[in-house]
Amino acid sequence: VQLQASGGGLVQPGGSLRLSCEPSVWSLDLITIGWARQVPGKERDAISCITIRDGGTNYADSVRGRFTIGRDNAENTVYLQMNNLKPDDTAVYYCATQSHSGVGPCDFDNWGQGTLVTVSS
Repeated sequence: VQLQASGGGLVQPGGSLRLSCEPSVWSLDLITIGWARQVPGKERDAISCITIRDGGTNYADSVRGRFTIGRDNAENTVYLQMNNLKPDDTAVYYCATQSHSGVGPCDFDNWGQGTLVTVSS
């Protein structure tokens, strides 16, 4: 599954951005789809995902309450609405999928190209 992410950019602290991801195909093998982010010099961390089977959502503690993940069925995309952005949210954001059983939710095994989000005044 190829993943195309869009929507990154520069935003001031407290602002909002909406990322969008379009999978090349909604494979029957997909378990979860969501987002990870990476700061230079640090590991890539999963931050949110949707379980395909039941639509359940998961969030990392660092974004819970500020970010919302959802599916746009009309557009066949997954979005990440990011509100109240902080400088610590600055990172490259990746759309990602999980097709094999993992150790927990958002245990991605496939990533698309990233989109840069910069939160700065």
